[in-house]
Amino acid sequence: MKIHIDLDCFFVSAERTRDSSLSHKPVAIGGRGDTYIFAQKSGQQSINLDNSGAFLGAFFQKYDPSQKDIDKFKDPDGRIRGILTTSSYEARKFGIKTGMTIREALSLCPELIIKAPNMALYKELSHALHEYLSKRIPLIEQASIDEFYGDLKGWIDEEEVPFFIDMLRHEIWRDLNLPVSIGAATTKPIAKLATSWAKPFGSKTVMPHEHLEFVTNIPIEDFPGIGKSMQKKLHSFQIDTLGKLLKSRGIVESWSPYSRSLYKQVNGEDTQEIKPLHVRKSIGISRTFDSIIDRGELRRRIIILSRHLSHAVMRLGALPTTYHVGISYELSQHSSANITAHRLFNEFWFRELCLSLFYKADSYKNLKIIRLSLSCSHFTCNSHRELSLIDFDSDLSQHKLSKVIKDLRDLYGLDIVRFAGELSKK
Repeated sequence: MKIHIDLDCFFVSAERTRDSSLSHKPVAIGGRGDTYIFAQKSGQQSINLDNSGAFLGAFFQKYDPSQKDIDKFKDPDGRIRGILTTSSYEARKFGIKTGMTIREALSLCPELIIKAPNMALYKELSHALHEYLSKRIPLIEQASIDEFYGDLKGWIDEEEVPFFIDMLRHEIWRDLNLPVSIGAATTKPIAKLATSWAKPFGSKTVMPHEHLEFVTNIPIEDFPGIGKSMQKKLHSFQIDTLGKLLKSRGIVESWSPYSRSLYKQVNGEDTQEIKPLHVRKSIGISRTFDSIIDRGELRRRIIILSRHLSHAVMRLGALPTTYHVGISYELSQHSSANITAHRLFNEFWFRELCLSLFYKADSYKNLKIIRLSLSCSHFTCNSHRELSLIDFDSDLSQHKLSKVIKDLRDLYGLDIVRFAGELSKK
């Protein structure tokens, strides 16, 4: 059987491993667009590119223990800003939800403890759990920073699975002080569904003969993989539970290959295997900020973002062939530009490419911009594309220089080598 392991309120649980006084109290982790990256002298950016870190995002602001957590969400005028990324079960009793503003959450629960995110800690504990599970289960797949899949086939007899996963969650709590919920079933989607049923800090095994009874009354919104558009389509046919979906096979399977695959997943026919290693196929960086109309300032921010992303690409030793710049404007407008280029990667060429893509993507020049995103994908090691030889000699020289700069930044930080275009006019 396959199992799904999900850390309960992971970020809050992680904080409690360091501060036991937070136990049994309403706690929430705040989130705010990291604009320190654009400061004249930030020096606090951290980069993480290992497997567990892939689910955190490659870049994040280092945690500063010298500053009160709530103060990290205050503007100079004292106004509290930011949203919640997660909250404890004690906080949820007050109606506090993920995505809620910190100000709104505090109005519902004045005693709510707001913690600033400590991404390095979360990465450390996620990695520790991965190592712990790897010693107890032959095949482990990390699906996100706080969830894992395992395959017990040939390791634990089917009738022993309920006892095994119940024992495993208690062992994890005893040894790592992290609460988890675990679901088990013959397929990954149903195991994940069983975990949702078991939360918090519980376990649930769905035996093959129990499958239909288990899924019958579950709302379609609760099934992993049924998105908003599919939900809307299913509701238009009065299909609001998984049981009704299974009774409508002819209708559902007639829509598309995706819907046929979805039906099999709900019916427990899915054949997804456990994949121990995730091969990174892309990497990106983005930041949201207060609205800006000044294109000169936005150009400066593109250069800064390109420097950070270039460092990550050089660290990975990757050779991207597809590049993307995305822009989000006020009034919910969006625009983007892409290009495919088979060039040997180097920071200097990449910076100019990002700027040109930004100018191309900027379709609403009279609107203020609130978000910028850059990404690189289709690495040559994955796509088997060949690099162009036209610019190879000049690219090779710049690539070698980019490697030297990468080594300097590895030693002294991402800000040790910056470009004149990053300097603010203010």
